[in-house]
Amino acid sequence: MNYKKAGRYLILGILFFLPVTFLLFLYPATHNYTPLDIVNQSVLEINQFDSNSKDDIVLKDHITILGFLGTNPMANNIVASNLKELVYDNFKGFKKFQIVVLMPKGTEAAVDELISEISGYEDLRFWHFVFGERDAIENVFISLKSKTSLTRDLATNEVFIIDKDLNQRGRLDDRTDNEIAKNTPTYILSSYNCIEVAEIKNKMSDDLRILFTEYRQIRKGEFDSSTRRANDLKEATH
Repeated sequence: MNYKKAGRYLILGILFFLPVTFLLFLYPATHNYTPLDIVNQSVLEINQFDSNSKDDIVLKDHITILGFLGTNPMANNIVASNLKELVYDNFKGFKKFQIVVLMPKGTEAAVDELISEISGYEDLRFWHFVFGERDAIENVFISLKSKTSLTRDLATNEVFIIDKDLNQRGRLDDRTDNEIAKNTPTYILSSYNCIEVAEIKNKMSDDLRILFTEYRQIRKGEFDSSTRRANDLKEATH
């Protein structure tokens, strides 16, 4: 009988202490993670664009997903739908988060049609379409580091993470563990392909969570900026 009681207490003790031990192992990791790399600085502000919102839409002091859907946004509805379902719906509750899409003037009606298709009558108040001239859109895009170019109708499947200080975020070394083991040369992840669902789920979502963690630690005074690999910026040239 005593053995049964001892065994019961042992099992209860394991069930109680195992989660606590697991959390203790995780605790140091939350304070020693690697911040999301700055891959490019001085992204152009978007003051010259008109908004479909009553508010002035700017990049400064926001965590922004920046996109370009071109003169025929309905042709890029897969990009918009993936952004809505896999990014916006998961992060819209985070402070200062927004999605901003730069659109050519004259596409306002097409944008309204796209919004009706992707919103499903849900709240899109943190998603903004802004409208500007062709050269204004091209100038913002040129200020970004990108592995692709805009199409002739000013669109791309790629979106970009811009932080509160107008820095473009990403990965200075996007190699897999297997590529590192094979000494494959490093390559940069500067944007995220919204047609590739796996890239959004496995890379972009993780990178956004890391960035939000960074700003949360900054607010709490726990962020150590010395962990940033700022010197690697010189390798991240256009």
